Amino acid sequence: MDPFKIHQGLVVPLDRENVDTDAIIPKQFLKSIARTGFGQNLFDEWRYLDHGEPGQDCANRPLNPDFVLNQTRFKGGTILLGRQNFGCGSSREHAPWALIQYGFRVIIAPSFADIFFNNCFKNGILPIVLSPLQVDRLFNETNAFNGYQLTIDLEDQTVLGPDGSSYSFEITSFRKFCLTNGFDDIGLTLRHSEKIKVFEAERLLRMPWLDVKLP
Repeated sequence: MDPFKIHQGLVVPLDRENVDTDAIIPKQFLKSIARTGFGQNLFDEWRYLDHGEPGQDCANRPLNPDFVLNQTRFKGGTILLGRQNFGCGSSREHAPWALIQYGFRVIIAPSFADIFFNNCFKNGILPIVLSPLQVDRLFNETNAFNGYQLTIDLEDQTVLGPDGSSYSFEITSFRKFCLTNGFDDIGLTLRHSEKIKVFEAERLLRMPWLDVKLP
């Protein structure tokens, strides 16, 4: 996954509490485990006026003009602003897949569901917890100013506003290390690929029958 160090992006305000993973990516799209192509179906039931199905061409589907992702001023947004208990519901990892494939690298909210929170880090998304008052202020500023952007500095663990305002956030050192270097679980393991090759070669010498090919 792409390393995360400093990210500046347009903020998209999703002013709803308890956004669950079935809203983020509806259940019919879980048939695929390819980890690609989910961005067009992010918030599918809120974003479109018809019922979506896997593999459907979304180019000509009727859009819900009242949904925030369909509003011109928020096109190209990469920072999602949410309310409390974001990502609740089932543990589907398709939810962060859909979010990052749409283009979101950061989600800011007062609280997150635990499993969704952990899955975000594993897929290159930085979930940031700020206080309800701080989130309220960001919602007000995002709605008041067209093109409202924030800068996220992972090294300093700060959210920087265009007016110079700054909000600090917490993150564990391990998660920070993984995001900064672009390591998912597989990437962490592959750092030891040479040691793994040596181990496998030595094991094969001791137990050559492991290399027997079954007919």
